[in-house]
Amino acid sequence: MELSRIAVAGASGLIGGALLRSLRADGFEVVRLVRRAARAQDEVCWDPEAGYVDAAGLAGCDAVLNFAGAGVGSRRWTDAYKKRIRSSRVQGTAALAEAMASLPEPPRVFVNGSAIGYYGETGDRVVDESAPHGQGFLPELCVEWEGAAAPAERAGVRTVFVRTGLVVARQGGAWGRLFPLFKAGLGGRMGDGSQYWSYVSLHDEVAAIRHLMAADGLSGPFNVTAPEPLTNREITAAMGRVLHRPTLFTVPAPVLRAVLGEMAGDVLGSARVVPKRLLESGFSFAFPDIEGAVRAALS
Repeated sequence: MELSRIAVAGASGLIGGALLRSLRADGFEVVRLVRRAARAQDEVCWDPEAGYVDAAGLAGCDAVLNFAGAGVGSRRWTDAYKKRIRSSRVQGTAALAEAMASLPEPPRVFVNGSAIGYYGETGDRVVDESAPHGQGFLPELCVEWEGAAAPAERAGVRTVFVRTGLVVARQGGAWGRLFPLFKAGLGGRMGDGSQYWSYVSLHDEVAAIRHLMAADGLSGPFNVTAPEPLTNREITAAMGRVLHRPTLFTVPAPVLRAVLGEMAGDVLGSARVVPKRLLESGFSFAFPDIEGAVRAALS
C-alpha cells in the first residue's frame, strides 16, 4: 500500500514517539495529535478523555496510528487512576474512529494499540490470537479498547489491533524501570520467577506496526511479541549476563502486592503469548531473543 500522510496519536509516548521518528526519517508526512490548540500544520487538536478530535485535521491522511493512553505501569491502580487508564484508551479510540467515519474519504487503515493483557493469566499455556479474552481489569479494558474502533471498521477502514507485549526499551515501560536496578546490581527475579513474560524489542515493535500498516489485507488482532516467551527467571539471568551484574535479589510476591496493589497481578501473572498471525504475515524479527533485545535497547 502506498502511503504518504500519516496521523499519530500518542506521539509523546514510548511507542508513538519511536514511530514518529521512524516514519519521518523515511520521508513520510506525519501529523501529531496534540492535547491543546494546534499551532502548526503538522498538528491536530484532540482531547481523548473528553472524546474530542478535530476531524478536519485527519482529512487527507492515508493512515491513523493510535498508541495514546495513560501509562498502565506508571502508578498504583487506584479507582481514579483505573478510570483514567480506561477513558484515555476507550474514549480516545472511539473519538478517532468516529472522526474517521465522518470524513467523505476516510483513511485507508487504522492501527490501534492494544495489549497482551487481553488474555489475562495464561500460566504455562501458549496462546495466540485465537484465544479468548481473560478476566479482570486489563482483559476487560482491552476488549472495550478494541471494541471502540467499531465506527471505523463499519466505515470500511481496514482496522488492525496491535496486542503489544512488554517492550524492551531504556526510555520507558517495564524495562525503563528494570535497567537502572540491574545496572546497580540490584536486579533479580520477581516472585518465584516461573511466570512467563512475553517481550518485544522497541525496534521490532515499530517495524511490526509499520508492516501491519502497509500490508494490504491484514486486519484484526496481531500479537506483537518475540516468538519465544521466557520466564521471569530466564529473563533475569539474561539481564545479568548482558549487563555483567549479579542477579541475587528476589522480590517476594507479598512485597510486590503490598507495594503495587492490584497492579502486582500483572507483574506476577504469566502470559505465554506468541505472534502467530504476525509470523504468518511474513514479518521477520530483528531481535527474536532476549539478549539481542536487551543489547539493542542499550545500543
